[in-house]
Amino acid sequence: MATVYIDNKPYPVNPQENLLHQCLSLGFNLPYFCWHPALGSVGACRQCAVKHFKDEHDTQGKIVMACVTAAVDGTRISIDDPEAASFRAGVIEGLMLNHPHDCPVCDEGGECHLQDMTVMTGLAHRRYRFEKRTFRNQDLGPLVNHEMNRCIQCYRCVRFYRDYAGGKDLNSFSLHDTVFFGRERDGVLESEFAGNLVEVCPTGVFTDKTLKQHYTRKWDQLFAPSVCVHCGTGCNTSVGERYGTVRRTVNRYNHEVNGYFLCDRGRFGYEFVNSERRIREPRLRGEPAAPETAIEHLRRAVAHGGAVGIGSPRASLESNFALRSLVGAGRFFCGIADGEASLIRLMLDILRTKPVRVPTLQEIELSDAVLVLGEDVANTAPRIALSLRQSVRQSSFDIANKLKIPLWLDNGVRDAAQDRRSPLFVLATQATRIDEIATETFRAAPDDLARVGFEIGKSVIGPDSGAGGIGCDLVNEISTALKNAKRPLVISGSSCGSAAVIQAAANIAQAYGAALYYTLPECNTIGAALMGGGSLTSAFDLIRNGYADTLIVLENDLYRRAPRAEVDPLLEKVPHLIVLDSLVNDTSAKAELLLPAATFAESDGTFVSSEGRAQRFFQAFVPGDPIRESWRWLTDESWTRLDDVLAALAREIPELGRARDAAPSAAFRMAGAKIPRAPHRYSGRTAMLANITVSEPKPPDDPDSPLSFSMEGTEDKPPGPLIPFFWSPGWNSIQATNFYQKEVAGPLRGGDPGVRLIEPGQSNGKSYFSEIPEPFSPRQGEWLMIPINHIFGSDELSLSAPAIAELAPGPYVAIGSNGFAHESEVSVTIADETFRLPVRIRPELPAGIAGLSYGIPPVVGIRLPQFGKIEKIS
Repeated sequence: MATVYIDNKPYPVNPQENLLHQCLSLGFNLPYFCWHPALGSVGACRQCAVKHFKDEHDTQGKIVMACVTAAVDGTRISIDDPEAASFRAGVIEGLMLNHPHDCPVCDEGGECHLQDMTVMTGLAHRRYRFEKRTFRNQDLGPLVNHEMNRCIQCYRCVRFYRDYAGGKDLNSFSLHDTVFFGRERDGVLESEFAGNLVEVCPTGVFTDKTLKQHYTRKWDQLFAPSVCVHCGTGCNTSVGERYGTVRRTVNRYNHEVNGYFLCDRGRFGYEFVNSERRIREPRLRGEPAAPETAIEHLRRAVAHGGAVGIGSPRASLESNFALRSLVGAGRFFCGIADGEASLIRLMLDILRTKPVRVPTLQEIELSDAVLVLGEDVANTAPRIALSLRQSVRQSSFDIANKLKIPLWLDNGVRDAAQDRRSPLFVLATQATRIDEIATETFRAAPDDLARVGFEIGKSVIGPDSGAGGIGCDLVNEISTALKNAKRPLVISGSSCGSAAVIQAAANIAQAYGAALYYTLPECNTIGAALMGGGSLTSAFDLIRNGYADTLIVLENDLYRRAPRAEVDPLLEKVPHLIVLDSLVNDTSAKAELLLPAATFAESDGTFVSSEGRAQRFFQAFVPGDPIRESWRWLTDESWTRLDDVLAALAREIPELGRARDAAPSAAFRMAGAKIPRAPHRYSGRTAMLANITVSEPKPPDDPDSPLSFSMEGTEDKPPGPLIPFFWSPGWNSIQATNFYQKEVAGPLRGGDPGVRLIEPGQSNGKSYFSEIPEPFSPRQGEWLMIPINHIFGSDELSLSAPAIAELAPGPYVAIGSNGFAHESEVSVTIADETFRLPVRIRPELPAGIAGLSYGIPPVVGIRLPQFGKIEKIS
């Protein structure tokens, strides 16, 4: 540690950081615009000016920018110096010359960093009375709104979009003394991380276009800490509500997981909660039913002893466990498609028994050699793809260290490194969006990818891997890179449907001492698998053979898990079909009893991410009666609170016992008070319910969490898992996150949310898989159909969000070429189902392989990969 004197008082600081970073970490109010904790320093805005003194005898000093000045031992600065304060106010006044006077109608008003910094510098009036510079705004698609007149030229947007996220279509365009930030022409922003511009921008240039459809100020929303439900990564979010509808989702900082950023599916997929397809009342045989009648019917159906329960990887641990307890462990099935379930069991077995560790996303960013085997992470786990874009910068940091360039000096590091990148190898069935940063790419069928994977481990495992010398130069290059790395990483997953690929990834991770990350498709895939239960086929067999007369389906559309030809006769045969779900789907349409389930925004519960991290999510509002959490529909009177369910879960399934520690219990208090979901400026509590009563009713009770449905509660900063929103005196924008961290960009002071349930296996040694698949051999007249995932479209829930649906492609079949024309229609026959689909030409697809748009209706429920036929339609 070093000592820095700030206004004549000594403070311990990290000498590897700059003065702005350290001042904010110490809790000082020092204005800034262009600097961002994840983007580093460029010194563009000149807002963080401080007075720097040579020593204690220097009384004159000089103005320096804190973001580009190192916090070396003995440094003396003054934040309060009149000249520095006047300089900062002058910068603000200059920025405000052309800024519009539109705070009352600006979407950013009330959480605007420019507003905060203007107040902080003491600028109270404008002297400029002349014509302002104006721009034409652009249509950037359904997610992000553009209002260029509010720009202060901090360059944050292009630095994030281009340098950090790898986007190409947003840029700065300069002419004389004018700079425009936008696209070359109107059009949808191409990056899957474009929504982060909403939080990166310190003004109202880029705002949430979905919020504009139901706009509410930040201070008038109820917020709750939550977890993204659109993939298995487990990104932390804050959900905002007003008038019983979700208004938006924003990033909730977690140092070990998503940090400062979300993917666009996670940020904008929330609108399914407000969908017109919501199930809002119990229905018995198609007619509305009272909740009591519905519960009585459920109890009678289960009492016969012939009930089977199918859980869900998108339902919480608590709801899955309630169903398991209701029907019995032997008649509970986790609700994952058979092929995928076997792959997940294999991955769990590897992570439990092999001496390999699952990295956090923060550790992924620090990896210095990465192999992606068989996975399109940009579409299956996009936030991981963003972390990989940071991992390839590790070699540039090595160069900067040798040249003694501080790592926070972003332009200096990038100039020194130029195009130098750390090794990243992408071996997949088709092209991916991270190919552009890869050292090498390789395209092959799943079995051939597995063979290459086994070959990569050959030099460490032993000379005879049996893989046959595939791609020797590539194998040697990957082997050398992993062997020389300090923090090697292997990423794989279930999306290409190959057990051999998963096994090969485990072999490589063990052989090179690498971390191992398996991506998984849904928010609680790991949790559902740890719950146990048989395959879907086993559940179907019980019903087909007459051993069950009641089927209870929990938050699951069976038509997305199995072919229609299997599901249709099953649902026709079962005497009693009971479905709990939030959205109408093909399964719920056939239910005898349909129960309205609360969404993630209306319930409390626990998800387990691909990392094996159990994380709690909390309801932002109480749903309208009779919508309830699924576990409340399924339980008897013995469980009245979420903590009761978690206690029973810990007793019954010890491996999931630590899920109780994912967040403090409902009894937690801070100085005897709950934690408020609403900011202290929350308004309209009487007016918004005037149609019900003219007096202000008591806020709802929350027996399941230490959060209150009001602004009343503790003023202290809560533990990490319980932070509903970030706010600090003088800091109304998301930049207030700085004051919740132990050190800026570090862990949260109250601890980062979540507990890990899976740690490296304690085996006596390494053990390797040895069953290597045969080389892929194309079949005459048939194609091996593989899944092609899409960030917008493949996820069931977000596809019901209008903005996401607008970006989703229609169903299609992708072919290398082989005589087919782009956009021509063909007949695709697979698993006794025939679809009429347009063709997309994907030249990189290997011979004999075709791709199907995965999860996009009507191409759902098909087991992939498998062979099928493609015929031209004359």
